[in-house]
Amino acid sequence: MLKTNRLKMKKKGMRIDMSEITEFLNELMVEKPVLPLLIPLLLVLWSIEKWFFNLSNWVPLAVAVWATIQYGSQRQRIAVQDLNKKWKQLILQTSPTTPLEHCEWLNKLLFEVWPNFINPKLSLKFSSIVEKRLKHRKPKLIEKIELLEFSLGSCPPILGMHGAQWSSAGDQRFIRMGFDWDTSDISIMLQAKFAMGTAKIVVNNIHIKGDLLLSPILDGRAVLYSFVSTPEVRIGVAFGSGGSQSLPATELPGVSSWLVKVCNELLNKTMVEPRRRCFALPPVDLRKKAVGGVLHVTVVSAGKLSRSSFKRRSISADDDNAGDAIVVDSREMGKDFHTFVEVELEDLTRRTLEVAGPNPTWDSTFNMLLHDDAGIVKFNLYECSSDRVNYDYLATCEIKLRYCTDDSTIFWAVGDESSVIAKHAAFCGQEIEMVVPFEGTSSAKLKVKLTLKEWQFSGGLHSLSGSHLSTRASSLYGSTTNLQPKTGRKIYVTVVEGKELLEKDRSGKSYVKLQYGKTIQRTRSATNASQPTWNQKFEYEEISDDEYLKIKCFNEDIFGDENIGNARVNMEGLVDGVVRDVWIPLEKVNKGEVRLQIEAVTIDEYDGSKNTQGGLIELVLIEGRDLVAADIRGTSDPYVRVQYGNEKRRTKVQYKTLTPQWHQTFEFPDDGSLLALHVKDHNALLPTSSIGDCIVEYQRLPPNEMSDKWIPLQGVKKGEIHVQVTRKLPQLQKRVSESESPSSRGHKISTQMKQKMMKLRSLIEDENLEELTTSLNELESLHEVEEECIIQLETEQMLLLNKINELGQEIINSSPSLSRRSSSN
Repeated sequence: MLKTNRLKMKKKGMRIDMSEITEFLNELMVEKPVLPLLIPLLLVLWSIEKWFFNLSNWVPLAVAVWATIQYGSQRQRIAVQDLNKKWKQLILQTSPTTPLEHCEWLNKLLFEVWPNFINPKLSLKFSSIVEKRLKHRKPKLIEKIELLEFSLGSCPPILGMHGAQWSSAGDQRFIRMGFDWDTSDISIMLQAKFAMGTAKIVVNNIHIKGDLLLSPILDGRAVLYSFVSTPEVRIGVAFGSGGSQSLPATELPGVSSWLVKVCNELLNKTMVEPRRRCFALPPVDLRKKAVGGVLHVTVVSAGKLSRSSFKRRSISADDDNAGDAIVVDSREMGKDFHTFVEVELEDLTRRTLEVAGPNPTWDSTFNMLLHDDAGIVKFNLYECSSDRVNYDYLATCEIKLRYCTDDSTIFWAVGDESSVIAKHAAFCGQEIEMVVPFEGTSSAKLKVKLTLKEWQFSGGLHSLSGSHLSTRASSLYGSTTNLQPKTGRKIYVTVVEGKELLEKDRSGKSYVKLQYGKTIQRTRSATNASQPTWNQKFEYEEISDDEYLKIKCFNEDIFGDENIGNARVNMEGLVDGVVRDVWIPLEKVNKGEVRLQIEAVTIDEYDGSKNTQGGLIELVLIEGRDLVAADIRGTSDPYVRVQYGNEKRRTKVQYKTLTPQWHQTFEFPDDGSLLALHVKDHNALLPTSSIGDCIVEYQRLPPNEMSDKWIPLQGVKKGEIHVQVTRKLPQLQKRVSESESPSSRGHKISTQMKQKMMKLRSLIEDENLEELTTSLNELESLHEVEEECIIQLETEQMLLLNKINELGQEIINSSPSLSRRSSSN
């Protein structure tokens, strides 16, 4: 029974195996229909091999032929694939457009990298831009403004929601994609002080929607980006302290709409077609931050100018507002076609000479200053006529430039039919030539040459960390204290000379006022107002707040000094001991430059706990000048209240004068306290009124060396105090005096006499007889001390010669051979 079951199971298993084999063969026949012919072919070959002749000699040949055929077909397939790939690349490169492609992957990637990478970098960059604009473009209604916080939030913009498309027009290639940024996670907080009080302005949501254009230039060295048209902008503003305590923007009507208007105007001027911004892609990043530069602009020539090409507007020679100009008919113009070009860079303007003809040549070179790592140079074309007082605005064009982190510079402009003209200067000093069409014309073009002479870099004195800005000790405009953050370095500014300054009166004089932080100083008045020479050196404490050195030039006049130009100089990136010699062009005038020599020096601080034991601070209050008139009669009765720590002293009162002479000396124990001067106006019946305060800095003075300086008064419009301050250390002074030789004393006296001679020259030029008499007396006393040193040196010389003779005689007497030789002689 058991055997029977096993046999049945074997038969059943054999039937299953046969069915599977049959099914496999059927599938094989379907997939390989030629396979059934292979079996008869093998039988025929076997028969031939068996009965007729041996095929073993022909098999290798057949295999070789088959392999050759297979290899050839394979190479053909590869060649076809390469041709197809090249054809697709050619189509991609030459096709004006590509199909619309969705960008979900790009937005997904942006969401991942935005919060921790892109947002901090963009927030830091934009915050510095906003802070700088607030600092130098403060509205008149705002007394003081401070940026407290800046963050773009964690929500990135959405790119290409409806797809992105590659297009080309001529030589220009660009990608067009949508841009939609709607976020309420943004946090921008400003603190503004108005006349009515202080308020915090919070931008808590923003919506910007438009179409972006991205265009690579210079073989991929940079990408230009812009909006196709003015984007849709909405900004949400709140007032208060933020959060639930904020007041809605409707509390002050028009603020939100005003911000939208300002944002749209900024976008239209900078990045709405055909104006484009640039994002550099340098191969090397030297990690240097450019904060300014020196640019030489040469206006060479223009071509194909004609009256019919422009819509002219008549502008008065004294009118600075071109927007109020009116259109003038060409029949009213003079017979001669004279044109000139006005070059504009921020507040700096220069103009060429007037040249006649439709193809004028100017070849005028101008020295321009940049105050950032990028700039826009505008070229405004005007027509003037000999029979008209007015001149006519014709057209404009502009060239933009930007610093790249590999120390190169990119220049770009709008070409014909909104194309791109781009140039690349690999190093400073390389000249770039560009031919740029005027806007609104089809034929008129301007040829210019640009040379970036040097870039100035930040020394890293002012830096921000993270995506938020911390509250500063001093705000962007003014401070609650009289002190600003110092770096421990001194800056020496020498006002050397000027050239091509405006002069209203040929017999007049000119001078320069310099302001750095709260310190204001001025040069003496120099003759030859258009080409003056000052050669005056001023000293400042370096401020670590990106502070500019502000310059104002004046022409002296009996009826009031007249401003003939302003300028600001970036003081970042100064290297210790290296003098920066630079010509500074004056702004808001058509000509004029001032030559400055700027040097930063690190001063070693003296530890008061070690060096001031038993020391004294000697303060000599000499005089004041240009004080504020506190009385109705136009004078004051000034005196000075000196406060050193808890000690208070005061000078005598000088009645009915704005130039008091005190000449009083005060001494205080050197304990490092604050030394403050409070200038008061004395009143017998009424309370005294303040006419200015100032701080006398003495902590960094070298021991036993007197510092003579004029200190500007704070809290008033004008006024200065002349003081002399000395840190006296008796032990050190005694040690120095004992070890000081007559030769070193003579050298020091010679240096002092040279300084006195220079001071005498300046006093003679200023016709200051009182100080001239004092300086002459000091010079006479120095001369007497110099004679004493000379007599002492002559005495020491005689003693030294006698000593040498005595030593020589002793040597001769101690040597017998020498003594016999000397006796024989």
